[in-house]
Amino acid sequence: MTNSDRTPFFTPVLIAGSLILMTGFAIRASFGVFQIPIAEEFGWLRSDFSLAIAVQNLAWGIGQPIFGAIAEKFGDRRAIILGALTYALGLVLSSYATSPGEHQLLEILVGFGVAGTGFGVILAMVGRAASEEHRSLTLGVATAAGSMGQVIGAPIAEYLLGFMNWSGVFVVFAVVIIAALMLVPFLRAPRMASKAELEESMSEILGKAFRDPSFTLIFLGFFSCGYQLAFVTAHFPAFVTEACSAIAPTSNLAALGITTTSRLGAVAISLVGLANIAGTILAGYLGKTFVRKYLLAIIYTGRTIVAGAFILLPMTPVTVLIFSGAMGFLWLATVPLTSGLIGYIYGMRYMGTLYGIVFFSHQIGSFLGVWLGGKLFDIYGNYNAVWWVGVGVGAFSAIISLPIKEVPLRNRVAA
Repeated sequence: MTNSDRTPFFTPVLIAGSLILMTGFAIRASFGVFQIPIAEEFGWLRSDFSLAIAVQNLAWGIGQPIFGAIAEKFGDRRAIILGALTYALGLVLSSYATSPGEHQLLEILVGFGVAGTGFGVILAMVGRAASEEHRSLTLGVATAAGSMGQVIGAPIAEYLLGFMNWSGVFVVFAVVIIAALMLVPFLRAPRMASKAELEESMSEILGKAFRDPSFTLIFLGFFSCGYQLAFVTAHFPAFVTEACSAIAPTSNLAALGITTTSRLGAVAISLVGLANIAGTILAGYLGKTFVRKYLLAIIYTGRTIVAGAFILLPMTPVTVLIFSGAMGFLWLATVPLTSGLIGYIYGMRYMGTLYGIVFFSHQIGSFLGVWLGGKLFDIYGNYNAVWWVGVGVGAFSAIISLPIKEVPLRNRVAA
């Protein structure tokens, strides 16, 4: 009997890990909804809270390899518990922040919390618990669960803002992420690695990866993914609220309950997440059969075309929803392919740490996408410049994905 015969697809690790990802990402994806309420309460510039979200993304990137190493040294579940507690502490303290500096400082804790409950730790667990046959699709399903969090996060935040101040919503979210720890007992992932991988130290595999040009290309390519995703998550609700034409009371959108551009912005973020569920699962499925680097190049090219077309066309409620669906289909589709590529080339033993390092590039892009969005908006009064930068870096990532050598490093060394 083969390992793939013995290992079911829907393991407890996949189910529990997916639910934790969904919870953490629901909270993280809602931060764009707080842009206008917080700025209006304190009279801040758009760049002030944008920088706080940017710091959160950068801290997430710095924390990802750290939590990956903690998981591989002390255990996955301990890393997740530490991450959730840090997440909750950051949210509660942020609810009392009254100055831009306080928010920006405390978002470091939130960012580290996202890292401890996010992709780096949980995808590594899910990947190890899956058979080689199921691994790519399993990573896609877990990533799609994060997207489901995006579907529900922004509307829930907007709904709660109708009953309480933004600070109260932060406290509610802190309670929710602590409650997610009830799933931790189900996270028991085996160490599915070859004997040779188990004998390698972390420093040895890191040294091999850093000397491999393909690792550098993967690292650089992930930058645009972070830039585009973070910019849209943090600024798109405000962008739509301010720049989109009014919704006619007699329109079909109004009949669906979308009566304001503010509501349209929140729904757009949800639609991105909803479309991404299908796109990410499809990417994971295709990653079982097709060359991953070519799939990555196709996704980055698709994002470039969709973003360019959207900014060139007149913005209407309909084009907003079309863009959200198209971009959403490509949204996190890079994650199962990138994480699967790392596991395939460098092995599963230290996948969490290696993916965390690559993810740092993603979060550098996230920092710049969020911060530049606010900064350039304050300078020019619109998002056009930062949007076109996103189009350019997307094209760059598509090109540099092509030279990646998609061959296990051990096979290349042996040859």
